[in-house]
Amino acid sequence: MKLIVLITLATVMSCQGQKKELANVEKQQPPFVWEAANLYFLLTDRFNNGDKTNDVNYNRTKEAGKLRGFEGGDIKGITQKIQDGYFTELGVNAIWLSPIVEQIHGATDEGTGVTYGFHGYWTKDWTALDSNFGTKEDLKELVDVAHSKGIRIVLDAVINHTGPVTQEDPVYPNDWVRTEGQCRYHDYESTVSCTLVKNLPDIRTESNEDVELPSLLVEKWKAEDRYEQEVAELDDFFKRTGYPRAPRFYIIKWLTDYITEFGIDGYRADTVKHTEEYVWQEFRKECDYAFSEWKKNNPEKVLDDNSFYLVAEVYGYNIANKKLYDFGDKKVNYFDNSFHSLINFGFKYDARNTYESLFSKYSNILQNNLKGFGVLNYISSHDDGGPFDVKREKPYEAMDKLLLSPGTSQTYYGDEIARPLIIEGAADDANLRSFMNWEAIENNQATKDLLLHSQKLGKFRAKHPAVGAGTHQMITQNPYLFYRSFYKGDYQDVVVIGLDLPSGIKTLDVSKIFKEGEVLHDAYSNQEVKVVNGQVNLESPFSIVLLEKS
Repeated sequence: MKLIVLITLATVMSCQGQKKELANVEKQQPPFVWEAANLYFLLTDRFNNGDKTNDVNYNRTKEAGKLRGFEGGDIKGITQKIQDGYFTELGVNAIWLSPIVEQIHGATDEGTGVTYGFHGYWTKDWTALDSNFGTKEDLKELVDVAHSKGIRIVLDAVINHTGPVTQEDPVYPNDWVRTEGQCRYHDYESTVSCTLVKNLPDIRTESNEDVELPSLLVEKWKAEDRYEQEVAELDDFFKRTGYPRAPRFYIIKWLTDYITEFGIDGYRADTVKHTEEYVWQEFRKECDYAFSEWKKNNPEKVLDDNSFYLVAEVYGYNIANKKLYDFGDKKVNYFDNSFHSLINFGFKYDARNTYESLFSKYSNILQNNLKGFGVLNYISSHDDGGPFDVKREKPYEAMDKLLLSPGTSQTYYGDEIARPLIIEGAADDANLRSFMNWEAIENNQATKDLLLHSQKLGKFRAKHPAVGAGTHQMITQNPYLFYRSFYKGDYQDVVVIGLDLPSGIKTLDVSKIFKEGEVLHDAYSNQEVKVVNGQVNLESPFSIVLLEKS
């Protein structure tokens, strides 16, 4: 395990090594900063089963391929874990759920076995929750409980496509979707105006033509006795906005309803590069409007003055691209007027480098080219077949780099306990989607130890926004010490981190940082130490030290 020292400063060195006194201000609660958030991503069906009565719905009874059917996870299960303090102990302050809208009722079989829409990306009806995931009452409770713990909720928005066509699920009308011409990725056109894969109808997001509601939704809503209400709401939306009744605007209305009704805090947008960039500018505008309306109507529930959070999945985007994604014949900026952050598909490669190479690269880009924006770093995810440390052979290093790197950290469910990413009998992305292995926490000491490590790093990161959003500067190379500094209004946060220090007795020179006689607290071993002759001396059985002012 790498040795880490994390120190909260009252003073910080200048670039010339001189001490700079910080203002004497009262201790403040750290502000929530999306650029420094500890975001936890989970597949709703694979995390925790809180209600076994909703495990089978819509006659989904076919035997599915390995890890390709519904397995019982639901919204209530997530709420239970929030209430139990699981996320709080991890320092998690935002949870991203895979899509929870109603999925196609049937299944596909494309050579990997019968597959249902357990993952949430095969939409049938954007206006309803899938019964396997739970009810709108369940979602309301989830958001309210999460907010009571200071945890934000991010849902997943799919505008690019519907679910596949099955015997139980008719295709949307031709003026809503295209069903021919798979993406070739040669250029912008062959990436955007195409279907991702066979039998995944592509929404005609480029269209500005008025279209009628699909008959499949009309019939469904009438059977559910809510047709008049849905139509009335749509009339109000199009009257207010003046948008044409084009397919994308229906979907934008349906998705932003979850903001005004439940007060969710953000959306992760799916398959962004397969949709015209102006669609996301329109989506941003309506999300901002919906969030402001929710805040106005629920002043007692407002957590802070942050704007609505939007993070994009532009598959293949790398932080080294800075603001532009290159299609070959066209470069697109998805940040300005659209997204606060993009998922960083390059992190798994950068994490192979040294700490200083990783940290300085990210800080330089985030504090300059991407100033005011962010990236979402991950070591594993639901659809990346080449994650960092796929065999989970160096889980401590993986969590160290994920949680200490500049940028927003995305812990994929089970990263914190090294949930296996290679499953016997599973094929392709199913390997990444096993059920959360709660039993390992109960029965395996190594798992417990790793979880404790993840918890301590996560809570410290959550306490100090400088770790994720601060400016990085190396202090010494050997021993490797650096600091991060973050300022927001009157709030100041500066931390020092040391890596690769000796275990056992630890002597740390803090003479240029702390005053003589100051008392510090090691959060890892829960002991206090004093600065003597410019040094901190402590001994613990752990190979990590987390120091903060006592």
